[in-house]
Amino acid sequence: MLGFTQADLEKIFTYHPPKDGQAEKYTQIRDAGAYFAEMIVLLSPPSREQTHAINKIQEAVMWANAGIARNE
Repeated sequence: MLGFTQADLEKIFTYHPPKDGQAEKYTQIRDAGAYFAEMIVLLSPPSREQTHAINKIQEAVMWANAGIARNE
């Protein structure tokens, strides 16, 4: 995308209340992220890399849920 339209900005910066079934999807995505994060903590040593991995899972969960909220 080369630029943002007013509609793009409104979509990004507007509160999107959950619609039917979305809350359950958010929960499933968060639960999957939490499980993956737990596996990383169990199987890898505490380190900068572990922190990055957990941060990326958190980011993925956030973007996946934002995708649902903004596009369904």
